[in-house]
Amino acid sequence: MKIDNLYVGGWFQRTMLQLSEIYDFLRMCKTELALDVEKLQEYRKNLEIGRIEYGVAGEEYILFTTAQNITVKIFEDGLITLNNGNVSNDTLFADIDKVTDYYENKLSPAISYLFSLGAPIPKELANIETVFPYFIVCDNATKEEISELLARTEKQKYFEFSNKKYDVIRGDKYYFINNKKTDLSTIERYIEEQIFIREFKGQLHRYLNLHRIIWEKIDKVKENVRVKGSEIVKFTTKLEGYAKTVTLIDGRIKQMSTYISTREKIAKNDEDLAEFLAISGYRYETLRDTLEYIKHLWDMTKNYVSSAQKLFNGIKQDVTSSSINSLTIVTAMSAGAGLLDLFTESAPKFEAFGFVYFFALALLGWLATKILSKINSSRKYEIEDIDYDKNIE
Repeated sequence: MKIDNLYVGGWFQRTMLQLSEIYDFLRMCKTELALDVEKLQEYRKNLEIGRIEYGVAGEEYILFTTAQNITVKIFEDGLITLNNGNVSNDTLFADIDKVTDYYENKLSPAISYLFSLGAPIPKELANIETVFPYFIVCDNATKEEISELLARTEKQKYFEFSNKKYDVIRGDKYYFINNKKTDLSTIERYIEEQIFIREFKGQLHRYLNLHRIIWEKIDKVKENVRVKGSEIVKFTTKLEGYAKTVTLIDGRIKQMSTYISTREKIAKNDEDLAEFLAISGYRYETLRDTLEYIKHLWDMTKNYVSSAQKLFNGIKQDVTSSSINSLTIVTAMSAGAGLLDLFTESAPKFEAFGFVYFFALALLGWLATKILSKINSSRKYEIEDIDYDKNIE
């Protein structure tokens, strides 16, 4: 059995503006941003770039080759594919590791640094480990040979699709494509669309899980039915952090509508994908529906964190008012002592006992302030909120 090619890829939102910035970086190590020149040069050197092309195929893209016989294709919407045409059955897993290592340790860090300025990626997204789909393209393989490949990798078949040009057998992380009689470019288009759909769905699933995590974190803050005044700042700081994360993720979710519509339009105008779309074209509509669901879910999350912030800000104002009242009491005590000096003849003279008297008075005022401050910080405040049934999401 001959293995023609191996593909791996991913997707994260980009635009034609960022594609131009990547092109300038790849060609001349040039950027208009205030980045460390030496770091940029080091990142570019690690890419081991050979030939570079800029083209259009439905979308604008950059294609470049490397010294490791890896070909990289970057589209304007952020889709990235890498392929290695120098693959054999005997070295398959080593070849998979080589392409994955290039993506994770050379290409991804370079692009991440190039776009390291501006709105940050929330750490909840940045720390997620990505599992790539691997596409193994065979040349006129028998069913037995494909089954043997499946047994070496997945051991379980999830999906099978056939047409006159190629067969597809899909596991979890691996797709096996048997080229019967078509150009590799046709299969590449199928692979690109599969990577986009899978990555789009994967991001939506991550956003769903993040909604659950952040909602639970907010609940943990609000489940303190009675909180001490000294803990209010800690809780409000936590809520501010959650609000920032929710805002950043909400912005990225809202960007996704344009990408799915553009990809769907390009795919439906591509004759090579006609048979594929006849079977799986509905997935664009399903992804769009899921995206709308996630949008509404994050609107709820934004409102929830906002209501929690208002709740704790109100308690913070109560704490501040209590502190002001305490200071008023201390001030009144001091004023009373002053009036006592004015209207009584027994007020101490300007002598040793007088100093002791006023020192004792100041100490009394200081102690009163401390005691009242301790009372305010230890005082527990009621958190009044509505309880919801969480069995339905």
